[in-house]
Amino acid sequence: MTAAPVLVVGAGPTGLTAACVLWDLGVPCRVVDRRSGPGIAPKGLVLWSGALECLDRVGVAARLAETALPLTGASYWSNGRRIAGVRFGGLTGTAFPGPLCVPQPVTERALHARLAELGGTVEWETEVTAVTVNRGGPEESATVTLSAAGAEETVTVPWLVAADGARSMVRDSVGIPFEGHTFDRTFLIGDGRLEGAGAEAQVQHHITPDGVLVIVPQPDGHRVFFDTEPDEWSEPPSEEQLQRLLDERGPGGLRLHGTWWTSRFRVHAKVAPRFREGPVLLAGDAVHAHTTAGGQGLNTGVQDGYDVGWKLATVVRGGDPALLDSYEAERRPASVRAVANSDQQTRMWLLRNPAARLLRNTAMRVLSATGLLEKKALPLLAQLDLDHSGSPAVVAGTDAAVGVPRVLRPGRRAPDAALTPVHGTTAATLHAHLAAGRHTLLVFGAEEAGESAARTAEAVRDRGTADMTHVLWIRPPETAGEQLPQDGAELAVVRAQDDTLGGADARWCAYVRPDGVVAARSGPAGLDTLLARLPSRPARTAPVPAVRP
Repeated sequence: MTAAPVLVVGAGPTGLTAACVLWDLGVPCRVVDRRSGPGIAPKGLVLWSGALECLDRVGVAARLAETALPLTGASYWSNGRRIAGVRFGGLTGTAFPGPLCVPQPVTERALHARLAELGGTVEWETEVTAVTVNRGGPEESATVTLSAAGAEETVTVPWLVAADGARSMVRDSVGIPFEGHTFDRTFLIGDGRLEGAGAEAQVQHHITPDGVLVIVPQPDGHRVFFDTEPDEWSEPPSEEQLQRLLDERGPGGLRLHGTWWTSRFRVHAKVAPRFREGPVLLAGDAVHAHTTAGGQGLNTGVQDGYDVGWKLATVVRGGDPALLDSYEAERRPASVRAVANSDQQTRMWLLRNPAARLLRNTAMRVLSATGLLEKKALPLLAQLDLDHSGSPAVVAGTDAAVGVPRVLRPGRRAPDAALTPVHGTTAATLHAHLAAGRHTLLVFGAEEAGESAARTAEAVRDRGTADMTHVLWIRPPETAGEQLPQDGAELAVVRAQDDTLGGADARWCAYVRPDGVVAARSGPAGLDTLLARLPSRPARTAPVPAVRP
């Protein structure tokens, strides 16, 4: 019988993200994986802003950025002519305005190192062979059979996170189907050195009547990607085969050599109808399969892992179990959108009808010339604009009369705002403060608001949840000379630099979730109600210092 309240099955980016969040928020978890060690196949390459913000909250984004290649844009070519282009790096309201090229093994190694720092580990060569959901008692649980080194172990856990990939044994065991379709094309990939590609870190899409060629710059080389007619071959493509396709579809003058990884596979567009079966929550490739377009699979999986991690940690530490009802309600629509987006891109690549190709090329020229392609495509790929206003974990706001700013929209990411640190924090922006990935109560107003914030901070300390919950008193811009509350020694205090969050007479409070989403807001009298939504039990693990200052 395992002592950990959560078992995570799968130690890829999704499972490792969930495990890091759980340990970081004071909840130990056990992690198992049937592989012999961390992955070495560089399947996913591109990390977009939404996933990078999640990785930043668990303390690995800075490590990844050290070796990553910032991508500058994408271009689209047809019949040897450039028909459209998109510039990366212009997203606002985030510390990650553009995507980074990071081979998946690098991401996994960074997450694995962070998990070890937090106190966790991975049990490799440990396979799940059976899962049973136990119902009917006072509390549901999952009984899991594990096989390792020829021996079997049966454990019963309160919660199970299934991040065991597209062929998920857990998903099949609990009877959740995988719905969608498979493209009738074979896809070939090769990673290596590409001479003649130029120095600019720009993704190129060469769309020909015979198929597509995608070229993705990497920190140490390039990836080339093709689609072909299905055939009976199953082994990875040779460098010679990739070069032939490169000569046929590329702009000319490109030579591929020194390949270190090649692969042949089919792509799918699938989403499970349910992401949960009682105490079993599924994430990542176990519940959604994407084409390679836009690199959405890895990014959506990381965000799944973060979401299920903070919500489980909150429930284990005394939060309302109904919070977990929001996991599927929020993550499935995000997955459906991401899968549909990559599916549409792939279908556009594969058009064969000359009239349809001409219409596509014309539309892309117009959208590119007007800037609409960049305006519409990048937020979809970055996955920063998700709307959770209909989630059961979000309370609709009706408090405009008490001065709650319109920019604090329930169900949306909290806006950024310039702050001047006063006490207990070095954060110079609201987003920098929220990057700690904690439940955060924002209290805005002059001296009386500060007293309320101090009392709330004391209540958080008495609960033993100060490691998981932050209280931030935001003074209006004109109140630089006010004194700190006498009992506010551990209270974080800042001063707003402008009236983005309200003027001198405004008084409001808001609850921001660990993922940066505004979950509820109210006037000053509602602060205790917001506090009641938060965790109430001490950590089960010793706090580990954050990796950021």
